[in-house]
Amino acid sequence: MWINNKIFKEDMEYIIHANFINWEKLNNKTIFITGATGLIGYYLTSSLVYKNIKENSNIKILALVRDIEKARLQFKEHLKVDNNLNFICGDLNNIPNISEKIDYIIHGASPTSSKSFVENPVEVIKTIYDGAVNVLELAKNKNIKNMVYLSTMEVYGVNKTHDKVDEEHESYLNTMNARNSYPESKRLCENLCASYYSEYNVPVNVLRLTQTFGPGIKENDNRVFAQFIRASIEKKDIILLTEGKTYRNYLYLADAVTAILTILLSEKYGEAYNVANEETYCSIKEMAELVASDISNKEIKVIFNFDDKRDTKIFMPQMCMNLDIEKLKNIGWKSSYNLKTMYKRTIFSIKNVN
Repeated sequence: MWINNKIFKEDMEYIIHANFINWEKLNNKTIFITGATGLIGYYLTSSLVYKNIKENSNIKILALVRDIEKARLQFKEHLKVDNNLNFICGDLNNIPNISEKIDYIIHGASPTSSKSFVENPVEVIKTIYDGAVNVLELAKNKNIKNMVYLSTMEVYGVNKTHDKVDEEHESYLNTMNARNSYPESKRLCENLCASYYSEYNVPVNVLRLTQTFGPGIKENDNRVFAQFIRASIEKKDIILLTEGKTYRNYLYLADAVTAILTILLSEKYGEAYNVANEETYCSIKEMAELVASDISNKEIKVIFNFDDKRDTKIFMPQMCMNLDIEKLKNIGWKSSYNLKTMYKRTIFSIKNVN
């Protein structure tokens, strides 16, 4: 998917013209990105390439990837129009020596499968922690201008009320639940970021992202929003295995990218920021009903099947996660896409992928 896709091109235009991003700072600079082939990373990398071809910004992009040929295939249209996109073959446990000067870093690579959190928790912990150490060491050695570490709302654990959750909120995580390998590792890495800033003066900030989606969702993505999107496209009823009483916010991909760039190019260091669209706060059940009625024009239904034998241990416990984003809004960032629009744009882009 590239700019021949109407929705994708509109999103790229929105990102590069977001007036709250200090884009001038990136002109003629080099940015190192991990996770560039992931959902958020692809949109982020694409926006930087789009900025180059539209405004000759000469932003050099170094993307760490495990499979260069696969990355070249995914970004084949980008490579045709911009020679500033370069791939470095390696992984988080083995970042090759990089001779180029690096000005900015975005560390977005991480395990994201709930199934792996349950089945391979040790590997999840090692990958997340070792990767953060290696990227922060790179940041220290390169004397960068700023770095963003992509964390998660899951670091807050299981909140039981609808009260706003700001960045100082307590964390409720059961350390004896293996599924918490993911949020516990992320929480440790947040403290690692704070420690590198405190001890070595490495300029780094943490973004705690809510669930984020938009064009480019993979076919094997099994997160709830992806399941609802496939149900709408295939005109199949939405099957809920729980009562759907978990509440959380959601975020559109283009809004996630503008948040990342806003913090990356700010003068803020050693801070954590929630990132979400407050207007999207709803339960899973309410979101399913929105997709069935408004998005699918009532052609599908929401069905509860509590007798389904599929493993539900991979799900987070029932909770409420009403993120407070005042801190991020106070430095100029804003979200622009509500939940209904997010679904409509994502589904339209999938149906019109060419």
